[in-house]
Amino acid sequence: MFSNISWGELLILLVAALVILGPERLPGAVRWTTQSLRQVRDYASGATQQLKDELGPEFDEIRKPLEQLNELRGMNPKSLVTKHLLNGDDSFLTGSFDKPITSASSGFEDLSMPKPQKPLERNERPPVDPDAT
Repeated sequence: MFSNISWGELLILLVAALVILGPERLPGAVRWTTQSLRQVRDYASGATQQLKDELGPEFDEIRKPLEQLNELRGMNPKSLVTKHLLNGDDSFLTGSFDKPITSASSGFEDLSMPKPQKPLERNERPPVDPDAT
């Protein structure tokens, strides 16, 4: 319920309440607020239970579109790609690049990467590839 309020903001609200209400009335205000929130929560859960009782199996059919909507709210580009293109397997996106591909496991003849060359010495000219120029 208060997931978007940080601890600093909550502390500021508490200090403001202490200044506005004073130390004498603050405990009563906190007690009244907690009782009111508990009562609202009980009313909401009671209404949900009453709907379940009255609608029976149709209640689940009503909830399905709402659950799908909540699932869509959580979608971001990464989860969209993971779910629809990769069938939920996010190992491709989480650093499985460290595993080398061997020719025996891939079925291709030569997939080995060329060995890294030693760095060029000072004033050494790099090799020229006439096909690339």
